[in-house]
Parts: sequence; C-alpha cells; structure tokens
Amino acid sequence: MTMTPAEADTILSARFAPWVLDLGLSAEAVGEDRATLRLPWSERLARDGGGLSGQALMAAADTATVIAVSAARGGYGPMTTVQQSMSFQRAVSGSDVLIEAVLTKLGRRMAFADITLTAERTGQLAARAGAVYALLD
Repeated sequence: MTMTPAEADTILSARFAPWVLDLGLSAEAVGEDRATLRLPWSERLARDGGGLSGQALMAAADTATVIAVSAARGGYGPMTTVQQSMSFQRAVSGSDVLIEAVLTKLGRRMAFADITLTAERTGQLAARAGAVYALLD
C-alpha cells in the first residue's frame, strides 16, 4: 500500500529535529519509490543576495530521501545518511522549491537516491543531489 502525503507529513513532524521542522517542509506526493516535498520560500532561509541557502536545500534533499525510503519500506525505520553530494545549478529567489527524491536502489542494508530540486515558479532545475543511506534495522 502506498504511503499518503498525510502519512509522510506525520513522519516529518514526529521524526525530525526542530530546526528541520523550521524549514516548513510538507509532502506533495509519495509513491512506492519516491517522494516530493515542498520547501516554502522564506526570507529566513535566504542568504546574502536573496537566494535560498545551500544548507536549507541540502537539508530538504536529505529529508525528502528519508521520506522516499520510508515509503518504499512501508513505514519509517531507523536510517542514517552515509553520503550526499549536491550540484547547485541556479539560485532560487521568491519561489517555493519542489524536491523529488527517487530511489535508484533499495537493498536490505543500503538505499540510493537521486534528488532534483526545482523552483516551482519557473520550473527550472535549481540543484541535483545524490544520496546513500544505511538502513539500521
């Protein structure tokens, strides 16, 4: 059974640190091997020059991957980031960001994902990331 966005939002509110919750992330869509989260635009998350900070975008990508792994496994289980790399393509200013994490491999002990971050207002790719997770249970 596919996880719903409401179930993903429950994982967000129950399993993440307060500073991650301060990003205001919400689930837009969840599939059997993917999750799309919304990072709402906020001046609080902007750096000098008005673009969203890379730290906020990396945390959002990491969080979206946790939701995608949880969806694929049928619920949340302990996991930890082993590796994450991100290439920033363009600054995002004045726009929400849609973060889609797609699992490329889910094994018994490891999960791999590709993540795209798109400025909703323009539809332009803002960043791309790859992540590897260790599954701890």
